[in-house]
Amino acid sequence: MDLTYTAEEEEFRARLRDWLGTVLPKLPPRPDPLDWPGRRAYDTGWQRLLYDAGYADVHWDASPTQRLIFLEETERAGAPYVGANFVGLLHAGPTIAAEGTEEQRARWLPGVLSGDEVWCQGFSEPDAGSDLASLRTRAVRDGDAYVVTGSKIWTSHAEVADWCELLVRTDPDAPKHRGISWLAMPMTSPGITVRPLRTLAGSTEFAEMFLDEVRVPVGNRVGAENDGWRVTMVTLSFERGTAFVGEVVACRRTLGELARAARENGSWDDPVIRRRLGRLAAEFAALWRLTQWNVSEAQASGGVPGVGGSVFKLQYSHARQELYDMAAEVLGPDALDLGQEWNVDRLSSLSYTIAAGTSQIQRNIVAERILGLPKGR
Repeated sequence: MDLTYTAEEEEFRARLRDWLGTVLPKLPPRPDPLDWPGRRAYDTGWQRLLYDAGYADVHWDASPTQRLIFLEETERAGAPYVGANFVGLLHAGPTIAAEGTEEQRARWLPGVLSGDEVWCQGFSEPDAGSDLASLRTRAVRDGDAYVVTGSKIWTSHAEVADWCELLVRTDPDAPKHRGISWLAMPMTSPGITVRPLRTLAGSTEFAEMFLDEVRVPVGNRVGAENDGWRVTMVTLSFERGTAFVGEVVACRRTLGELARAARENGSWDDPVIRRRLGRLAAEFAALWRLTQWNVSEAQASGGVPGVGGSVFKLQYSHARQELYDMAAEVLGPDALDLGQEWNVDRLSSLSYTIAAGTSQIQRNIVAERILGLPKGR
């Protein structure tokens, strides 16, 4: 795979860098990280600026390499992260772009790109987490609608969302991977109850969601009925393959800040700390090259990341945890102060070996789909 950038791609980088340098100093102060309604307003406002400047469609209408450059440059410049737009921009949107009909793309993608509509993810259930295909939320066909009953958990951004990418069981008698459908559910539908869940860091970015005979139009189904597991694999390939790209850049920046802090407080004198910081620098440099390889592969295969995303996600989630454990060692007693950003990030990092498929699931995917090992019994 070619990991270099063309002259056209470098021109795109320079133009984007100039625009960021002009617009970022004019942004209003960021809201309290725990205020999700306020964060929704801030995040969608930033998305609108991108839309008006012609950069919002980089997630779908640009090449994977341009998308990589966009994420790299916005993160390096300290631009706002996608935040409340995460599911729409990096999960549901790319899935609809790849699998939706022309009418569906016209209906949903403009709202995601402009920041007018926020999405949440309704995949996991209390008894269907790592084994997602065992989900039991049922959708019964009734004319031109599905009647949906069940519950979801860890529903990302449900309390501020307009739409939900929802997995339901449309054929309870089919083998569990074959009876699933992917629906776009309006969050204003009668019968939806959302109960925010508070994380270890105090945020309510996740929620429980209860569905009591919610009617969802059949026209909101992406892909064929009972073909939702295949569509879900497309969603998860984006989640594991490219959705964390900006975070790798952020971790590399944090690592540099951590090294400077170690020099300032004297912990740099400890050879064990210096050695661990050096190894982490090599680890994240390798992850960045793996990211480039995955993006190059996606570009060659039509834009959808492959199973290499599982290799990346597995290694990245563990490297991120080690980075913030290292931050705690450098901070010393200050590691108990949740007013410091690194400490909140450390609490958040604990979830990365679970979110987007546990590390155990990723190891199974690598073993079976890349290495060709037999399935476990």
